[in-house]
Amino acid sequence: MLLQFSMSNYRCFKEEIKLSMIASNYDKSTREAENIVYLPKFDLRLLKSAVVYGANASGKTKLIEGMAFMKYFILQSSKESQIKDQIPVDPFRLSEATEDAPSVFEMIFIHRDTMYRYGFEADRKQIHAEWLFHKPGTKEVELFYREGQHFEVNDRKFKVKDLIDRDRIRANALLLSVAANWNDKLAEQILEWFHRFNTISGLKEEGYEGYSIDRFQQSAANKQAMLNMLKEAGLGIDDILIKKLDLDNLPKDMPDEVKSFIQQQKAEKEDAEFFSDLITVHKKYREDKGMATGKVPFSMSEEESSGTRKFFALTGPVLETLQKGEILVADELANKLHPNLTCKLIEIFNSPSKNPHNAQLIFNTHDTNLLGSGLFRRDQIWFTEKDRYGAATLYSLNDFKSSDVRKGESYERNYIKGKYGAIPFLGDFEHLFPEPLAVSGHEDEG
Repeated sequence: MLLQFSMSNYRCFKEEIKLSMIASNYDKSTREAENIVYLPKFDLRLLKSAVVYGANASGKTKLIEGMAFMKYFILQSSKESQIKDQIPVDPFRLSEATEDAPSVFEMIFIHRDTMYRYGFEADRKQIHAEWLFHKPGTKEVELFYREGQHFEVNDRKFKVKDLIDRDRIRANALLLSVAANWNDKLAEQILEWFHRFNTISGLKEEGYEGYSIDRFQQSAANKQAMLNMLKEAGLGIDDILIKKLDLDNLPKDMPDEVKSFIQQQKAEKEDAEFFSDLITVHKKYREDKGMATGKVPFSMSEEESSGTRKFFALTGPVLETLQKGEILVADELANKLHPNLTCKLIEIFNSPSKNPHNAQLIFNTHDTNLLGSGLFRRDQIWFTEKDRYGAATLYSLNDFKSSDVRKGESYERNYIKGKYGAIPFLGDFEHLFPEPLAVSGHEDEG
């Protein structure tokens, strides 16, 4: 489980920000049984979900992009880059003090009953610092600390001395990534956790729709679970069929480059399959709306709503996250979904029975209805806001004094009124045009 993510000097975040999933003591009387998991070994109460609000361009998406970058770089820095390649990090560019300074990332998490704290500092050219600590019991122990190309390693716990002595660690690659690439067991375990940290976009569901289709086909159990989610969402879908491409008779209007790719895949793998569409199956009823008399197919891509398409795409990542106890981070989760449906997704993650492996959900949204749903504690609600110099900050509703956030008050109403900040300051739209606009095609009709 994730305890804390922090970063600084990345995109719109100049100073350090921290997103904590550690529950506060203030809210102990609020949704304790539903929204909290207690870990007795570490005497910690962790949140199962968190939501981030803020104005447009306030940093909500950049927060998630920072998490995604950290995961990407850990998993790929030893594989895809060469010694002279730049690190794809993006510092805060609106200040002379930070535009050439390193960006900093750190995560604290629990994996296989051990707490880890891992982080690094990097600019476009090199790793400036990197560190890994673990806490198997009550005391945190350093596993390694790196400054540039100087490494201090706990040889008993982290056996990478040979890699360092043989100069296997490039200046632009992470020691952790290289060690995992060379089959170090501890490093592999850390990367195992980052593989379980999943980020998706609620605006571009085509990026994981294919994953949901693959999962749908993997087993009867997966298919039934996904169909159950669709039925519970009230979308009227009784079944889904996958329409596959006839690889010997490809559509005439298909682009040549796509045809070439498909033919290449077919040559390399005889059982290669490509789908052309999903077919949703709906029941057809008698005139008196009694017994169903048949079934009607619909094209997912052409006849179903954008919300239905998105929800189907979400079923794969959501169910895998719940079944494996992973972390799902979603940019604009509520986009295209009815507020009641978004509430149901949150309820699933907060539910002890439906989320027995303590999966976590972190997402941002503009849907203020969720603030009035009663699903969140104060420590689960976060805000992003920019100052006049373009630097974003992150803070929690729990950071406010008790007198400013009274129990029973409407979080939604107070947020919209600006009591918590993180809302847009709108200008005067009356002076957009110097002269009144004439209505085209209707002048002088009288």
